[in-house]
Amino acid sequence: MTAALPDTKVLSPGNPPLSPARIVVLGQDTPFRLDSGVELGGFRIAYQTYGTLNADRTNAVLVCHALTGDHYVAEKHPVTGKPGWWNLMVGPGKPIDTDRYFVICSNVIGSCMGSEGPKELNLVTGKPWALDFPVITIADMVRAQRLLVEYLGVDQLFCVIGGSMGGMQVLQWAVSYPDKVYCCLPIATAARHSAQNIAFHEVGRQAIMADPEWCGGDYLNKGTKPTKGLSVARMAAHITYLSEAALHRKFGRNLQDRKAVTFGFDADFQVESYLRHQGISFVERFDANSYLYITRAMDYFDLAADHGGVLANAFQVTGPDGKRTGTPVRFCLVSFSSDWLFPTSESRAVVHALNSVAANVSFVEITTDKGHDAFLLDEPEFYQVVRGFVDGNAERRGLAARVG
Repeated sequence: MTAALPDTKVLSPGNPPLSPARIVVLGQDTPFRLDSGVELGGFRIAYQTYGTLNADRTNAVLVCHALTGDHYVAEKHPVTGKPGWWNLMVGPGKPIDTDRYFVICSNVIGSCMGSEGPKELNLVTGKPWALDFPVITIADMVRAQRLLVEYLGVDQLFCVIGGSMGGMQVLQWAVSYPDKVYCCLPIATAARHSAQNIAFHEVGRQAIMADPEWCGGDYLNKGTKPTKGLSVARMAAHITYLSEAALHRKFGRNLQDRKAVTFGFDADFQVESYLRHQGISFVERFDANSYLYITRAMDYFDLAADHGGVLANAFQVTGPDGKRTGTPVRFCLVSFSSDWLFPTSESRAVVHALNSVAANVSFVEITTDKGHDAFLLDEPEFYQVVRGFVDGNAERRGLAARVG
């Protein structure tokens, strides 16, 4: 059983308009059990769809967003007014062609754009969840997405694609539901979060929690907002999304609107002004507690942990000897040469594990100096790789060039 929230319009798939997100309540018949052991008796998922689901319901593509992303993939964001975060990738005639594929993207649970998370009202207490919201994992996010996909009438996804934390979700889909996925595109990601990345996340969390306006996580009920802490967290994280070469090319040591240094602590350098702008604009669209929860979910991610510490064991189900029904999952992993947050070595480790179970896998490293965020930017070779992999598998799958 699923139900729409009051004041929420839930539309059927097909030809949905580019409109405010749809929100659906899932998991009401059977409580949704999280990895922490906590059960949610119904939870909200906000989502968008683009394109048309074909008659056979075989052309669905699930797009998984990164840490601070959301479900506004290919349309103007209702808060920032900016284009969708993957507007270069998803749309008519683009690598994920909405004239051919039915694209689904949901806001992950734990986030702050309509899905169940610490910012939302607890339907039992009538107050924001805040830190009473249970800690979630990447696997929890994927289980919630599976319920949404089933709600939309899709038995098997043609493709699951995503970068960074989205790539973690893609890998989890392949391991948890190999029968439900035809092909997978994990981009700029890893099978587990490194100690360095956990350390960066901890710096961000401590910045938030050190802000007096955080109020022990209860700031929504107190009428405050830890904007300074969240801004610093974003600034620190944003540095990791770029390469040194990209920072130098964009800013170097150029001064910001001045001819000489001020011998003070204003933003003398352009790079300082840029980071401050990133921090300020971020707090307008994101929730501080959600940042805590989602970074923790990434920290906990380790596909091999439940498989004797051997990554190949996790992927056994995706290969020719492990899949219960249908064909083995097809993979294409993509990394970027200047990505030091999720370096190419992490993707190679996944490829080696897949090769060891004879999985169908290809791998491409894109040469670029744009760093981790390259998957969100204009990288022609990257988009050619995605288009080639997706359309090639569509032909093998027998999907029509257009729907309708």
